Amino acid sequence: MISPLLANIYLHYVFDLWVQAWREKSADGEVILVRYADDFVLGFEHRSEAERFLEELRERLAKFGLELHPDKTRRIEFGRRAIAERRGRGERKPETFDFLGFTHICEINGKSGRYVVRRRTVRKRMRAKLAEIKSQLRALMHARPADTGKWLRTVVRGYFQYHGVPGNQQMLGGFHWALARHWRRTLRRRGQKGRMSWGRFTRLLDEYLPRPRCRHPFPSVRFAVRHPR
Repeated sequence: MISPLLANIYLHYVFDLWVQAWREKSADGEVILVRYADDFVLGFEHRSEAERFLEELRERLAKFGLELHPDKTRRIEFGRRAIAERRGRGERKPETFDFLGFTHICEINGKSGRYVVRRRTVRKRMRAKLAEIKSQLRALMHARPADTGKWLRTVVRGYFQYHGVPGNQQMLGGFHWALARHWRRTLRRRGQKGRMSWGRFTRLLDEYLPRPRCRHPFPSVRFAVRHPR
């Protein structure tokens, strides 16, 4: 297997530079690219250019023995204009897409009336992570609660550091609640003697499990810090 570093270098020449040249020579509207390893999202201002690009991209990749994943490659309407245009045609809200562990949703904020892109943890990934933790908790069933709590603290802290983006509080709260439920069930299976009371378990939660909260600023704030005007 090729290493991630070599794969990134390869795709830089096969894909990134080619997209940049295509944008400069063939596009009339805006073209945006976000790539991480072999996953990427492209945004086009004009539908016709998106369709033309997709066909030419397939031809470009074929020259190097590569192809797009048929189940992951989609062309969707997304963005501020998509909301208004689909509403004008009497169609449903724009489709969502998953990228880097988040489901991306374009919508109008009900309070401010401004356009926003919501990012929420992909439910399938969250369920998989909780199932993994549940299995590990069973293996640690007879460990000291304090030791298990210290391990869970590192797991939850890392999870929230990545998934703690604006607008994702509901999913963070669901993850925290489900993990706490798995931990309590594991402790209750240790035996009748010295059974874990709810009061003691609540103290364990307060001591070891970080509370769900947003860890990252809105993209507009982060961009303003890095690129002062």
